[in-house]
Amino acid sequence: MDWVLSLIITISLALPFTGRCSYDYSRSDFPEGFAFGSGASSYQWEGAADEDGRTPSIWDTYVHSRNLDNGDIACDGYHKYKEDVQLMLETGLNAFKFSISWSRLIPNGRGPVNPKGLQFYKNFIQELVTHGIEPHVTLYHYDHPQALEDEYGSWLNRTIIKDFTAYVDVCFREFGSHVKFWTTINEANIFTIGGYNDGITPPGRCSGNCMSGNSSTEPYIVGHNLLLAHASASRLYRQKYKDMQEGSVGFGLFAIGFSPSTTSKDDEIATQRARDFYLGWMLGPLVFGDYPYVMRRTVGSRLPDFSEEESELVKGSSDFVGITHYTAAIVTNIKPYFSGYSDFYSDTGITLTYLCNDSSTGLLLETCDDTPWAMEGVLEYIKQSYGNPPVYILENGKPIKGDFQQQQKDTPRIEYLQVYIGAVLKAVRNGSDTRGYFVWSLMDLYELLDGYGSSFGLYYVNFSDPHLTRSPKHSAHWYSAFIKGDTTFRGSQGIAQLQSNFSSSSF
Repeated sequence: MDWVLSLIITISLALPFTGRCSYDYSRSDFPEGFAFGSGASSYQWEGAADEDGRTPSIWDTYVHSRNLDNGDIACDGYHKYKEDVQLMLETGLNAFKFSISWSRLIPNGRGPVNPKGLQFYKNFIQELVTHGIEPHVTLYHYDHPQALEDEYGSWLNRTIIKDFTAYVDVCFREFGSHVKFWTTINEANIFTIGGYNDGITPPGRCSGNCMSGNSSTEPYIVGHNLLLAHASASRLYRQKYKDMQEGSVGFGLFAIGFSPSTTSKDDEIATQRARDFYLGWMLGPLVFGDYPYVMRRTVGSRLPDFSEEESELVKGSSDFVGITHYTAAIVTNIKPYFSGYSDFYSDTGITLTYLCNDSSTGLLLETCDDTPWAMEGVLEYIKQSYGNPPVYILENGKPIKGDFQQQQKDTPRIEYLQVYIGAVLKAVRNGSDTRGYFVWSLMDLYELLDGYGSSFGLYYVNFSDPHLTRSPKHSAHWYSAFIKGDTTFRGSQGIAQLQSNFSSSSF
């Protein structure tokens, strides 16, 4: 494929974007109440893996069994959360996205609540709200207790719907007076593909080089149970807590910006098929009560059915959509479809070419520098195809490798944030009901799949230092200035000025 021609075609066929984002915007151009935040997740940030009653999650088991980098200590947020909230305050964050460790709160997955785990989350949430930072809580970020995996296979078994509902009931009851935004499942589509089709994330199941699994059926079974668990949690919240707590419950998805590789009808149809399989798989049931027709036709009996009651339960169960976006890809139709062995990818009938600097790290780690149109396109597509639901961009960011000096002067990350936030603004101005943007991540974390090799943080963490010292990168100063309405560092000249102004590592 001619790469230059392909890129030109891709941009011309993408959902509306008028070119590289202008830097001529500020915080005040966004609607009143639009949230600017950052985030982390429990396994990537907390550490204290075997302290105060926490039991192993499937991530603990997966990485230790393969002798991989792990989150045993991570950023030690469990002990350093007050220091980290202070960083959020200095940065000016309106909101912070984090997840709750199911195995810290309810160590066996069901049954007694761990009082020390409960107290930690109460303390952390109180620290956030005391400093005026809105907690956005993710209830499940890939890390259910290993006990449930061992007992009945977790998401492959409908028993987990009951256990998940009981777990979130504890969260709603104990934390709901301060938490107004709940995301039930993080990146449900990619969790399912990674864990049950590819086997590259916990619990590591697939038909290929895995100890066990069936890539032909298990992704669809798990996806189905995730939707039913979310819907059960949402119904519980609406029946028992919403009138009193006045919060909302959403669902998280990984969203790729798709465009056809040519102007052919086949590639245009294939691009829509990609959107149906990767987004419609979950958004279809949440908005319309069933899977997209193309999935039903292609996957057939391997795709579970919703009963009439389940369809009504799932439909309309999400108050907002939480989007993770890093990736753009061009789509090429495969003719004919693969025959014989089936998995999620062969079912789609497409090939994807990622428009990213590094296409070797796998779907979960792709980040694209020069495709902000893909962000706008995703938001426009959700608006047009799914009734313009409220959207929060819960993850978007750029990794940078290198030593402390390279990390601190992270100009590429600033340039990335400038154009992607600009793309969000264009989508909002075009009518998208997008209500928040969260930079991934507040600080360098243990990155799932990549350990400590990729640094997404606004703050550098010295993992060689026993104290895990945090230091602001230039992107932290830039994001802080943006949130606070200071336009001094806008554009390329502003970045150069920022570089000269902040030669030290403190605010």
